[in-house]
Amino acid sequence: QVQLVESGGGLVETGGSLRLSCAASGNTFGNYAMGWFRQAPGKEREFVAGISRRGVSTSYTDSVKGRFTISRDNAKKTVYLQMNSLRPEDAAVYYCAARRVGGLEVVPRDPHSYEYWGQGTQVTTSS
Repeated sequence: QVQLVESGGGLVETGGSLRLSCAASGNTFGNYAMGWFRQAPGKEREFVAGISRRGVSTSYTDSVKGRFTISRDNAKKTVYLQMNSLRPEDAAVYYCAARRVGGLEVVPRDPHSYEYWGQGTQVTTSS
């Protein structure tokens, strides 16, 4: 069982930066691929970024490439999402998620394949 708690959301001006954090409980964090997803009002939850269990591989949705960076610290059982050059369309509730992958260095993108989810943190942009 894994519990995830996101933090770091808030109100930021367009073009600004935020860093989201997701702290995990449990003793097997290194066996989980981690993902960040977001959901805006009236839209489906979408994949934003993911990182493999040891951080060897990362994946991003096209709209955030070059602006967002996902990273993880397995010793701290935390995954981060550094968001730069924020745009109005980045506003959403951001969720982190965990999927047990055993020994594989994979980055799942399908939200339905993730087993554990945090409660979400709101990111709001202003012009």
